[in-house]
Amino acid sequence: MSLYDDTVLVLKKYEDQPELRQAYLDHLSAHGEAGMWKPCTAGHVTASALVVDPSRGRVLLTLHRKLRMWLQMGGHCEPGDTSLAAAALREATEESGVPGLTLLAGGPVRLDRHPIPGPCTQHLDVQYAALAPSDAVEAISDESLDLRWFAYDEVADVADESVVRLVEATRARL
Repeated sequence: MSLYDDTVLVLKKYEDQPELRQAYLDHLSAHGEAGMWKPCTAGHVTASALVVDPSRGRVLLTLHRKLRMWLQMGGHCEPGDTSLAAAALREATEESGVPGLTLLAGGPVRLDRHPIPGPCTQHLDVQYAALAPSDAVEAISDESLDLRWFAYDEVADVADESVVRLVEATRARL
């Protein structure tokens, strides 16, 4: 199964945010497999994962090098990704430096469409949650200025509403 086909199936199974989910499916229908990749200037699907340590009530956020914002781990799909979930897990592992992450069962936690600087106009982000092992030690990647654990109630002080909503949805799923 191609990454495109997997993404369509994941979105069809996702039961929340019906209008946004349909907008993602419409985008993929209009652009085909090209709608998955960075060169699609009308927007493209991205995969992200909020790294969470439920036993300590905290999440790991990255201070994104280009955007200079505290965000969950994530980014562009790559040709070697076998599924959208695999892309999210790869991104979370690469950007956090934490080995042994596992995705929270049940598929994506949220969808978030956001504008980005050109030439592409938007990211159609499919957001998962990744559970950190109890002995997790983070390591900053080239894409980050910083990595930091934040208690659930601290996230609203440092991150935008999209991250706050992702934390809330993740906590509800936990």
